[in-house]
Amino acid sequence: MIKLSLTRITYSLVIFFGLLSSFSYAQLNRDQYEKLEQLVGDRSFFANHLSGFELYDLDSQLVVYERNSEQRFIPASTTKLLTLFSSLIILNDSTQTLRYVTSGDTIRIWGSGDPSWKYKDFFQPDIKAFLAPYSTVIFSDANQDAPAFGYGWQWDDYYYDYSAERTSLPIYGNLVQVRKSGNRPIVSPARFQASVFTTNRSIRELERDFHSNKFFYNPNNFRGSEEFIPFISTPELFIELASEATGKSWIYKPDSLPKIHQEWRGSPLFPILKEMMLESDNFLAEQLMLMVSDRLFQRLDTERAIEYMLKTYLFDLPDQPQWVDGSGLSRHNLMTPRSMVALFEKIYRMMPDQDLYEILPTGGVSGTIKNSYQAQTPYIFAKTGTMSNNHSLVGLIKTKSGKTFCFAFMNSNYPYKASEVRREMEKVLVQVRDML
Repeated sequence: MIKLSLTRITYSLVIFFGLLSSFSYAQLNRDQYEKLEQLVGDRSFFANHLSGFELYDLDSQLVVYERNSEQRFIPASTTKLLTLFSSLIILNDSTQTLRYVTSGDTIRIWGSGDPSWKYKDFFQPDIKAFLAPYSTVIFSDANQDAPAFGYGWQWDDYYYDYSAERTSLPIYGNLVQVRKSGNRPIVSPARFQASVFTTNRSIRELERDFHSNKFFYNPNNFRGSEEFIPFISTPELFIELASEATGKSWIYKPDSLPKIHQEWRGSPLFPILKEMMLESDNFLAEQLMLMVSDRLFQRLDTERAIEYMLKTYLFDLPDQPQWVDGSGLSRHNLMTPRSMVALFEKIYRMMPDQDLYEILPTGGVSGTIKNSYQAQTPYIFAKTGTMSNNHSLVGLIKTKSGKTFCFAFMNSNYPYKASEVRREMEKVLVQVRDML
């Protein structure tokens, strides 16, 4: 009897673990599994650095294949998927531009993080018309708790356009625009032109001083290929720029936001989300998280907004993300492929298909993968994330059978160019497209 029971138990365990295996890789036969193992497994290109991959069937809600999906990676700009999710949940359909109180012909305003004002080709909040009835405009930034730069940002990125400062009411994207005229730069807003100087240093672009809004170029080798440079935003500078833009004299007075006040929503949200995703715009991502915080707490505090989202809407991710900013500029961000898949599934279930595909970079067609994953019929719709020695891709893959899968492919600590990693990733994704 004992011998028979042990046999039955052993047989049952074999069936049980066999079922587990079939559930884990429900749609892969042995040949398909081995093909993926050759491309992603222990003897592949991806075994030479930290790499993680998860492929997930959105219909059956089963994992089709995974490798190191529980390991944590620096997600870089795929962090913007967390920002996208937060914005969709909290902000609804429009930006939060201002909070304000009025008294007679005086209006006091507090910015809410809206990045639209004179930035790119976004629908413009008509601040000039909004302020027209008032003769005195008093501005306060006392509601902003987040510093100008995020936790863990690299200090020497300060003069690149992807590292613009975070502020409560940005104007011009907190950037100076540069165009080349002969061998010298012409900048706008025009008030910065007086702060442009020549130098003998061997620099090829217009560069800003680290501590001030002084800009330098070498006329002997000025190229003018950097179109935008961040400026240091101070209350005094903002008041000057805002006064020029509205034709009214603004006054800076850092008063606290009163409990009783009014709100003004100035711009549609979707174009901002689309630009952030397609062009991986860090400034927009950071300002979106400020708007999320403003809507939740009437304070501009990215750290607090992130903490709230993790405890409420994202508590059920397989692995708790280490999430510190809106853009992914920080190397302190750490996330696992399986959590990124779970996050993306939330977005997939939430957004209408038309909006989702419009907002995602499309291989060979648009956004940051316009020149990658090219095919006669687009098959990759995903957000990229790249910084030195780190490259990730998270999104959707459409296979030749007509199915749609979600995937996260994350790579860290590789000693070669990102383009080489992308080429090898493409081989894997083409294999998935063709065999499933």
